Amino acid sequence: MGDPGPTGPVLDRDEVDRALARLGAEHEAVETSLLALQDHAGRRLLEGAGLTGVTRDRWAATEASITLLWTYFDAYSGALRTAREIRARRRWSSREDLVELTELLRGECVTVPGAAAGPGARLSERFSLAALVERMNELYASSLDVVVAADAVWSALPARIDLLAAELQRTRRLAHSVGVRPGEHPAGDDLERITRTLTGLREQVISDPLAYWLPGEGSSAPGGGRPDTTVYDREARALEDVRREIDAVLTVRQDAEQRIVRLRDVLSRADRTLAEARTARGEVLAKIAATEVPPVSGPPTALQEQLAAAAEYRRTAQWNRLSPLLESLEQKAEDELLRARESLTAVTAPLAVRAELRGRLDAYKAKVARHGLAEDPELVEKYEKARRMLWSAPCDLRVAEEAVLRYQRAAAELLGSTRPGA
Repeated sequence: MGDPGPTGPVLDRDEVDRALARLGAEHEAVETSLLALQDHAGRRLLEGAGLTGVTRDRWAATEASITLLWTYFDAYSGALRTAREIRARRRWSSREDLVELTELLRGECVTVPGAAAGPGARLSERFSLAALVERMNELYASSLDVVVAADAVWSALPARIDLLAAELQRTRRLAHSVGVRPGEHPAGDDLERITRTLTGLREQVISDPLAYWLPGEGSSAPGGGRPDTTVYDREARALEDVRREIDAVLTVRQDAEQRIVRLRDVLSRADRTLAEARTARGEVLAKIAATEVPPVSGPPTALQEQLAAAAEYRRTAQWNRLSPLLESLEQKAEDELLRARESLTAVTAPLAVRAELRGRLDAYKAKVARHGLAEDPELVEKYEKARRMLWSAPCDLRVAEEAVLRYQRAAAELLGSTRPGA
């Protein structure tokens, strides 16, 4: 070390040589980085694109930063070249040379034009070589961040959008073939909306890629982050939903005839069941007295009309209309068959009660006969009275049930009195 100067101790020859070697390596690294940035595909695309929005504003600032970078680099190169020339004057540098080199290598000896504009802006700035390298690194990192982010979005999203758009066109053709059209079917409207959204998304991504960039959290590295695919992902899911719906329509086209035949069969069984219920109701009213018999509705004409419409949709290949109609009809037809069966059960309930009373009366008579009591005058009288009520028309079920119960009690009492030990 030599005597102290304005920039600290004067460097000796070895220190100067080491400083020049370090600065030379930094100069080479900065030059390599700047040339790579200059040749970056993303930068060339940004220069030639019609930019809008966020990207237009950030690229304008980045272009100014890149221009300033080259200005700084030229100043840095000039200062380094001067220092090398001074050191090359003599094999053993004089003290005056070392003082000059110390000032050049450590002091704020590099003057560059001011980067700011407007009132109060400085016309020039002074840097040390170390500070100038630090400033160039900052400008390079911010410039590279913009270039890499835009290039990443352009590399990822337009190609994916184009693939999805091609799939969308295939889906639209398939949808048209099965009658799924805008204004006629919700899936057709969805396809139109997806088409408009993808078209607009591609235009926006091309002109304003940085609007679709999500910086990485906690990352300061240039280009840290990922493309924002939120809109693309949403439309891809919507297209998948439409494809599933169209697949359902295609399935309808394949098995429509069988489903219509099954529907006719279910509705026919419902009609037959209701007809049976109406006949049974007449029989009940004629044979059973003092009983509320529920009315029986007529055949479901609305379902028959819808079934006829379904057959017409199938004949005219209106699969998009046939699909939801068949699903609705299948449920309604099953409900109608169930209702018809419940109606028949409700109407014939009095006949079932009468049959149960008849069976109970005969069962007790057989039990009495097995014990040799069939000729008992009281039992015969009670049996005949109950029998006349149950086999006469109209039958009063309440009175007949009381008669059966009286016969049961009398039989039970008689059987109990004839048991051994009674």
